[in-house]
Amino acid sequence: MRKQIIGGNWKMNLGSPQEAQEFVEKLIPKIKDLNNVDIVIAPPFTVLYEASKIIKGTNINLSGQNMYFEDKGAFTGDISPIFLKDVGCNYVILGHSERRNIFGETDELINKKLKKAFFIGLNPIVCIGEQLEEREQGKTEEIIDYQLKNTFKDLSKEEIIKTIIAYEPVWAIGTGKTATPEQAEEVHKFIREYINKTYGLDTAEKVRIQYGGSIKPNNAEDLFNQPNIDGGLVGGASLNIDSFYEILKAANEVSK
Repeated sequence: MRKQIIGGNWKMNLGSPQEAQEFVEKLIPKIKDLNNVDIVIAPPFTVLYEASKIIKGTNINLSGQNMYFEDKGAFTGDISPIFLKDVGCNYVILGHSERRNIFGETDELINKKLKKAFFIGLNPIVCIGEQLEEREQGKTEEIIDYQLKNTFKDLSKEEIIKTIIAYEPVWAIGTGKTATPEQAEEVHKFIREYINKTYGLDTAEKVRIQYGGSIKPNNAEDLFNQPNIDGGLVGGASLNIDSFYEILKAANEVSK
């Protein structure tokens, strides 16, 4: 059975050291006994070091929200994967819909970042998903298939097994809308079948696929109980201690 994994993506929130410290210090005692779920938080770059110090020795993992595919150089405003590694990150989020749709990141660019993450030793959480008009036009599987082929181009079996895939229907991010468990499961199953066809059944059964798109305490359990959903990438609800804990607890129960 695949272990559930929950990522809390803070986005551009809780960016002061005091805010980050207060949040993490309140979270640690609540989740210390949740041993059946992998817990990841992705604070802004400004507080990664602060968070890293506080979570040392706990069951919380640290993630960057993005990275570039070069070690260093004249890339103003971006961040090196080496910097993330040095500050204590062992995960990195790549290809989030906001990076794709606001900042114009392509599958090809994300593929370069993904390969670099493996080279550096960061565990990638890679996001894919369709927009509302694409779903309404019945193009969901076509879009997902294209993203899978190009984002994960030339990955080995070992690399794809280490990749956390996050399916985020773009129309359900920050809108309050959520794909029904059945809608989400349908796409997760499609992704796993793609991996099966490309890498084989044994590999497909090992890859963890998260759902991302307005996960809340009241829908988390139903989502996580779907056979092909292995946790979630949580946005707004990860900024509230109580709601994030309830989501983590639901994932922990499913993994027992």
